Amino acid sequence: MPPRSLLFVPLALGLSGSVCVPPVRDSDPELKNIRLSEGFRISVYADGVANARAMCWGAKGTLFVGTRDEGIVHALRDRDGDGRPDERHVIAKGLNMPAGVAFKDGDLYVSSVDRIVKLPGIEDRLADPPSPVVVTDRFPDKKHHGWKFIAFGPDGKLYVPVGAPCNNCLSEDSIFATITRMNIDGSGLEIIAHGVRNSVGFDWHPQTGDLWFTDNGRDWLGDDSPDCELNRLASSGAHFGYPFCHAGTTADPEFGKQRACAEFTAPAAKLGPHVAPLGARFYTGTMFPDRYRNALFIAEHGSWNRSEPIGYRVVVAFPQPDGSARTEVFAEGWLDGNRTTGRPVDVLEAPDGSLLVSDDAADRIYRIFHTGH
Repeated sequence: MPPRSLLFVPLALGLSGSVCVPPVRDSDPELKNIRLSEGFRISVYADGVANARAMCWGAKGTLFVGTRDEGIVHALRDRDGDGRPDERHVIAKGLNMPAGVAFKDGDLYVSSVDRIVKLPGIEDRLADPPSPVVVTDRFPDKKHHGWKFIAFGPDGKLYVPVGAPCNNCLSEDSIFATITRMNIDGSGLEIIAHGVRNSVGFDWHPQTGDLWFTDNGRDWLGDDSPDCELNRLASSGAHFGYPFCHAGTTADPEFGKQRACAEFTAPAAKLGPHVAPLGARFYTGTMFPDRYRNALFIAEHGSWNRSEPIGYRVVVAFPQPDGSARTEVFAEGWLDGNRTTGRPVDVLEAPDGSLLVSDDAADRIYRIFHTGH
């Protein structure tokens, strides 16, 4: 990962206390090596967004961005209507790995390691944000895989994953290595998926309503094992194998004798060993060609301890009638040999149908758009 000091662009404070984001150019030299599918271009949507992780839109066009290492939450606004944010606010500070953000009914919900908080009526108070209100503090306080992507489902409930508190272990507390959901007020917490080592991105298929989610495979089984996963939850309560079985077919050397791989739900797609898939969103816009409608875009953060790095790209998955998915590379070039210029974290469709990609290494948000030819 390149030092942040090489990529950070200072921001100037406005008179109101907001932060004015500097202009960026489509011809930014850091993007010259990014390779895209035919007909697409990439630009820097916003620079200097420290440790940009998960993203969501507010009802009034505010882009909210969580962080993992900074403990803050960003809010970006496009005041002049040119399609790029020209104002930024820090709306929360001192939170414990607030990676996930989700917006509903005027309030912003933010994940923390052991709790979910909300910022009521936030879009009307960006310059003077309210203190966070605790929705629930029932989650474990373990920081290992403790940062959380969150999102509201079609059922109006808030979905919250709880990662394994280790690389590979069988915890006595059944809430670890799961995906949970709860009511908007924090009540009714229930586990809907088991055996999920660390999911940091999910979305619901626009037609079937099934939950699709990424899962990061365990470490220290070699460079080429196991694959990270893309999974589909067809029925509540399904078990996806961890820690007994990885990627559908790899029995764990420590726990694999306890339960066979055939007992568990197999991945919809294997994404590659240690690619670290994070944000995942279905595309429903009209800017991209028709083949991408209802396809799932996935941000691959990239390997951290593989002898030859892998990932550092955006892939797209095309769900198939049998419940599997076919995948292909959509955007790559943040990895050049052993040198990296960025690490994609989340993807989010913009109102105009372009695709935003957050990058917590370069402190940036990119915009990928189709030129029409």
